[in-house]
Amino acid sequence: MRTNRVCSMEVERKILSLLHGHKTRKQLPEIHAHFLRQGLHQSNQILSHFVSVCGHLNRMEYANRVFCQTQNPNILLFNSMIKGYSRNGPYEESLSLFYLMKNRGIWPDEYTLAPLLKACTSLGDFRPGQRVHGEIVRVGFESFSAVGIGVVELYCSCGRMEDAKKVFDERSDRDVIIWNLMIRGFCNLGNVDTGLHLFRQMSERNIVSWNSMISCLAQSRKDSEALALFHEMLEQGFKPDEATIVTVLPICSRLGAVDVGEWIHSYAESIGLCQSVVSVGNALVDYHSKCGNSETSIKLFNEMPVRNVISWNSMILGLAFNGKGELGVEFFKEMMDKGESPNDATYLAALTCCAHAGLVEKGQELFALMSENRHVDLKLEHYGCMVDLLARSGYVRMAYDLIRSMPFRPNATLWGTLLSSCRTHGDVELAELAAKELINLEPLNSGNYVLLSNIYAEEGKWDEVEKVRVLMRMKSVKKAPGQSAMG
Repeated sequence: MRTNRVCSMEVERKILSLLHGHKTRKQLPEIHAHFLRQGLHQSNQILSHFVSVCGHLNRMEYANRVFCQTQNPNILLFNSMIKGYSRNGPYEESLSLFYLMKNRGIWPDEYTLAPLLKACTSLGDFRPGQRVHGEIVRVGFESFSAVGIGVVELYCSCGRMEDAKKVFDERSDRDVIIWNLMIRGFCNLGNVDTGLHLFRQMSERNIVSWNSMISCLAQSRKDSEALALFHEMLEQGFKPDEATIVTVLPICSRLGAVDVGEWIHSYAESIGLCQSVVSVGNALVDYHSKCGNSETSIKLFNEMPVRNVISWNSMILGLAFNGKGELGVEFFKEMMDKGESPNDATYLAALTCCAHAGLVEKGQELFALMSENRHVDLKLEHYGCMVDLLARSGYVRMAYDLIRSMPFRPNATLWGTLLSSCRTHGDVELAELAAKELINLEPLNSGNYVLLSNIYAEEGKWDEVEKVRVLMRMKSVKKAPGQSAMG
């Protein structure tokens, strides 16, 4: 009897080593067949580990088939299933399993509740999460760190900051993770001052705390404060990581803080991030492009061992804004030749190159190519770029026809682009039409009336000028200071 038990334990150890072996864990059908042959298909220990590996490999359909054949699943197996669905979805399945577990008289533990809260957070609906929170309070697990973090994360992600703060204030063991969640929660709702106030109250911070606060300030257009906080971070001995670099470089380009940007570039090179982290390489390409250093951008781009679509987009758009549209189009062609898949932002960058360089035929070719690409959707921005290219190049009637053919409602920017080009190229009739469209879109913008009045004045249509004046009075539109007088 003892010999059989020892053999059984050895078989279990062998199966567990296969499940957690780096090379063997992906061979799930083979491992499954192995423990079926050994009669271990009802072993909760083996099954919980098997399901856990399925969760890591996003094989939850397989895990569910195995689970459904289990006669008496215990807390370990239920926890593995709940965690697997909380990681991969469908997230509702975690909740269904939780209620099934309760119906079977199995009490949850902290290893049930933390992933269950994660599933509720991923659902983006606080109501099922609130019910789970009620269960947590009833069974007395709210003091567990992972559970507390899960509750705060749930409420923060759903914008329920009053609920989050109540849980936060009740906890005596507030670790840095919970502080970071609270700061990000307030900042995501636009309450950056409260986020910064909490940040200042922290007795312990990690690099995530600094990155999160700097990023929130930057997103709220508080670039100077964000850069000052970055300097403070360095003074306190924290070393920037890739997230810091990707966050701070755009701030440097917007503020023109070239010295800081150059320091970050040198630092990233010194610790090998330029070559090893694609997002850092992308950020540096973008930074140097925006600072007008297209030669450096090209050099960095060419040295990147791995590129993604963002790398190409940053490079192509950077060339457009540095007056090198033709070269940008060449990069787009190179991207296509290498078999890379452009996205809508890539096409927009390439069209911007054409618009800046006046490459009408190339722009039309790209626009047609994009229209044929089933994986990319034409957006208003693409039409706007094409209208700009055609209108600026003197093809104002073609630009007008394109506006009329759009599946979107034209905005003021499009009509303004057309109007400007019509006046430049002397198409008074179309200019008048564009100005009227602008007035319909922005009836209280006095500048639109001034533009229309000036068009009439240039043609000597003084009766029409007077009509515009009367229309302004009827609509109580006042001419803004600094605008040229009509007539």
